[in-house]
Amino acid sequence: MTGRLAHRVVTSFFVLVGVLLVGFLMLQVLPADPAAAIAGPTGTEEEITAIRRHLGLDQPVLVQFGLYLQRVAMGDLGRSVINNAAVGDELLRAAGPTLELMLAAMVWSLPLGLALGILAALKRGGLIDRGVMAVSVAGVSIPVFWVGLLMIQFAARTRAFPIQGRGGPLWSAEGLAHILLPATALGLILLGPIARMTRTTLSEALSADHVRTARAKGAGELRVILGHALRTALLPIITLVGLQIGSLMGGAVITETIFSWPGVGRLAVSSITTGDYPMAQGAILFLAVAFILVNVAVDLLSELADPRLRGR
Repeated sequence: MTGRLAHRVVTSFFVLVGVLLVGFLMLQVLPADPAAAIAGPTGTEEEITAIRRHLGLDQPVLVQFGLYLQRVAMGDLGRSVINNAAVGDELLRAAGPTLELMLAAMVWSLPLGLALGILAALKRGGLIDRGVMAVSVAGVSIPVFWVGLLMIQFAARTRAFPIQGRGGPLWSAEGLAHILLPATALGLILLGPIARMTRTTLSEALSADHVRTARAKGAGELRVILGHALRTALLPIITLVGLQIGSLMGGAVITETIFSWPGVGRLAVSSITTGDYPMAQGAILFLAVAFILVNVAVDLLSELADPRLRGR
């Protein structure tokens, strides 16, 4: 297990460098100019050139990337070219709301997806099964931004829920009211795949030999489903959740932008549009590290769920 973890850490390091390189190169082709943003609308060409030289933007792209990796290795993510704030402090401030939004989306979508998948597996081939699969396909197919816009339109007409910003922490009534719509829109990304995977794996597990043996020994149906079949089906579901975290992060970027949620996704979008390269690079780094950590955690949970993996 230790060897697998060490191998995963080394692999993740190269993946992180690759993601940073791709993000860095993509930022280079944007029309926004950080030097012009710092100089302001009254900045002269000489001032912009001097700022570019000071920031190292006149260097070749690969040299700039190498210097950036050196700063990151030393824990220096730079400062925003818009408000001169430390990138690390801004990311930490935005990480809390993003984590709240993702947790709120998972709190309702994971249990509901598991419940729908179990129900579909038990009623396979019936109307309930077809209905659950229809809901799952719709959840996978409908874009999160479209759902978010529909929710905003509904809330604006009925004035039932706030549609912009974060009202406060989750444990406050105002915070719960503000997070309800974005968490619902974001959770749909996870609902469909979890329901479909649970249905498929549980249907196969219910026909396995050890499940038939448990039934033959007189075990109750609830114990057979939860204690034997679902436990066997849990491993691919855990793996799927880890893979879907990436989609959830991508959806969080869109959801935060639509609902003006003050998270890392919205910070990344605003940084890219304003030419704030250090902040945009910091946001890309944060999202990449978070995704890698989640996948490492999924590997560990998979080994805990299936002891056969520990010896590999």
